Amino acid sequence: MLKENSLSQRLAVLLVASAVEAALAADAVDKSGNAAAGVLEHHGDATHSGMFIVPSLTFERARGLHRDPSFHAEVAGAIYAQPLYWPVPRTSKALLIVATEQNAVYALDAATGATVWRTSLGLPVPHAALPCGNIDPLGITGTPVIDERTQALYLDAMVKAPDAAKHQLFALSLKDGAVLAGWPIDVETVLKASGKSFTSKFQNQRGALTIVRDTLYVPYGGHFGDCGDYHGWVVGVSLQPPHAMHVWSTRGRGGGIWAPGGLVSDGRSIYAVTGNTFGAHNWADGEAVIRLGLELSFSRQPQDFFAPADWQQLDATDTDLGGTHALLLDLPGAKPSELVLSLGKDGKAYLLDRQNLGGFGASVLTKKVSSGSIRTAPAAFSSGSDVRVAFQGQGADCPNGTSGDLTVIAIAEGTPPTLRVVWCAAEHGRGSPIVTTTDGKANAIVWAVGSEGDNRLHGFRGDNGEVVFSGGGSGDAMGLVRRFQTLIATGERLYVAGDDQIYAFMF
Repeated sequence: MLKENSLSQRLAVLLVASAVEAALAADAVDKSGNAAAGVLEHHGDATHSGMFIVPSLTFERARGLHRDPSFHAEVAGAIYAQPLYWPVPRTSKALLIVATEQNAVYALDAATGATVWRTSLGLPVPHAALPCGNIDPLGITGTPVIDERTQALYLDAMVKAPDAAKHQLFALSLKDGAVLAGWPIDVETVLKASGKSFTSKFQNQRGALTIVRDTLYVPYGGHFGDCGDYHGWVVGVSLQPPHAMHVWSTRGRGGGIWAPGGLVSDGRSIYAVTGNTFGAHNWADGEAVIRLGLELSFSRQPQDFFAPADWQQLDATDTDLGGTHALLLDLPGAKPSELVLSLGKDGKAYLLDRQNLGGFGASVLTKKVSSGSIRTAPAAFSSGSDVRVAFQGQGADCPNGTSGDLTVIAIAEGTPPTLRVVWCAAEHGRGSPIVTTTDGKANAIVWAVGSEGDNRLHGFRGDNGEVVFSGGGSGDAMGLVRRFQTLIATGERLYVAGDDQIYAFMF
C-alpha cells in the first residue's frame, strides 16, 4: 500500500487529524449544536432507502440548482462506488470520501473539493488478467461504509498480487487514510483456510457494504459474462480483533449478489437478493430474496426466502431477480404492513410479507411495472398514506400517455396492499435515483443522473413527476458518469461522482 500526500496535502491532513483526535469520543455536531448528518453508506442508511432529509431543498429552490463554481475536485479513475460524506466531529468541516477503480481512496474537502488525503491500496487488476468482465482496470467497485464510532472507512479492493488477483478488505482511518492495524484481510486466503472454495478472480464485488452491530457485511457476485465457478457470497467480518469471519454462499454456481445497493438490514437480519444460477434442476438459492441471521445462518424454510415460481425460466433467460437490492417498507394500515419489495430484470415488482417471505411463488402481489430490465438501486419515500418507490426502468402502464426510463410506483393500504405506476419521466440514462424531502414527506423530489446517457442531473416532483430541474445549462454539464451511479444529498449540496471528477450542485 502506498499513501500519497503532497506537502500541502500533508498540512491539510494534520489540521483535520487534530480536529478528529480532539473528538474521538464525541458525536459530530453542526454550528448550532445539533447532530450533523453524514452519508455513511449507500443510499444513506442500512436499509438503503435512498431518502434524504434536506430542510432547505424545496421545489422552488430546486429550480435554481446549479454547479458550484468554487468546487474543484479531480481524482484518478473510473468511479462506480457512491461517494460518502463525513462531518468532522466538533468542527464545521466535512470530508467527501471517494473510491475509484484505480484502488485510490480520496478524502476531499466537501466545501472546496481540495484533496485532504489520498491513499492507494495497491495496483488494480487489468481486464486481461481476468476471465471476463467489463471494468478495466478493476479496483474498488462496491460502495464503502463508514463506522462513525471508530472513524474508520471499510471497503473491498481487487488488488493485483504477484501470484493472482486478490479481494482484500481494508479499514482506513478517516483522520489521514492510514490502513488500520489488523487489515487488510485477504478474503480468499481466510476462506480457504476454513475449507471454503472462494476464488477471487471469478468473484466481483460491486454491491454496497454495510455495518450492523459491529460486523462488516460484504456481498460478492460474478463478473459481466458469468465466467468461472463463482457463487453469491456474503462475508461477515467482526470489526473487533481477531476479526472473526462468518460466511454464506449459494449452493448452485452463480446466484451472484451484484446489485449496486448490496445488502440491507433491519438490525435483526440481513437481506440479500441473488441472481441466476446455472444448471440448477433443483433450487439452489438463486433468483431469490434471502433472509440471513446476523451470523449468516439460513434456515431454508419458506418464511426466510422468496423465489418466483418460474425461477428456472428466469435462470434460463438470465433474467436476474438480483438486479436491485431488497427494499424494506412499512405501510401502517395495510395487512401485511411490514413489507419487502424486490424489482427484477423481468420488469416485475414482487411485494413480500416481511414476517413470512413465503417460499416459492408466494408473493403478496406480483405486477409488471417495467417493459425492460430493472437493475439499479431504487429509492423509497412516503406520499400521503402511500409508500412510493422510484427506479430506473422503462415504465409499464404509465398514466396519461406518458413514458420514460424513470418510473415511480405507489404501494397503497389494503388487505392485501395494492400497487400501481403513478408517473414516468425521462432520466436519459442508467443512474440510480434518490429522493430528497424537507421533513421526511414534504417537497419530495426524485433525483437521478442520466448515467452513460446525457450525463446530466434531473429532478422531478415526487407527487406528480413534474420537472423541477432539467439538467441545467452549459455550466452544469458533467463528463462521463458510470451506469448505476447514484448521487448523494447533504444540507448544502448535491454531489455526483464522474470519471476523474466530482461535481457539486448548490441550491
